[in-house]
Amino acid sequence: MRTYDFAPLYRSTVGFDRLFSMLDQATRVEPATQWPPYDIEKVADDAYRITMAVAGFSQDEIELTQHDTTLLVTGQRKEKDEERAYLHRGIAARAFRQSFSLADHVRVTGAALKHGLLTVELKREVPEAFKPRRIPIGGSEAAIGQDNAPAQVEAQVEDQAGDQAKAA
Repeated sequence: MRTYDFAPLYRSTVGFDRLFSMLDQATRVEPATQWPPYDIEKVADDAYRITMAVAGFSQDEIELTQHDTTLLVTGQRKEKDEERAYLHRGIAARAFRQSFSLADHVRVTGAALKHGLLTVELKREVPEAFKPRRIPIGGSEAAIGQDNAPAQVEAQVEDQAGDQAKAA
């Protein structure tokens, strides 16, 4: 596997530290986490779903924690099998720890465990301050919030023409 040196990019950019850290982390050789298997799907433009196969785990044995842009899913079985004598044990019951890097403004909106599948619903919720906003030109009026309405240029021109006719 190739390794990339991102140091020159750190020297010539400002504010992209997190992006380069993520790229650097993705290129590091780490033991692949094959268990539990999971799917990540995009359900809508700003909605995602992670589905993990966690057969044999109950709700109280699985913990989900979101800290900033990291979602951590851990599972720890509570041993109840002392009274059972297994001849073959093929269902994996080992503890697991799986982390997911989330984009900015993505948060967990819900989780459910049904039929051995843990489903985690995620949604991107961009704050109003980060959404595009229309900025008026030439006015002293401050642009507040988001304004995606079409500009009323014709009405403004007529109003200005009327004001000029009154002034003359």
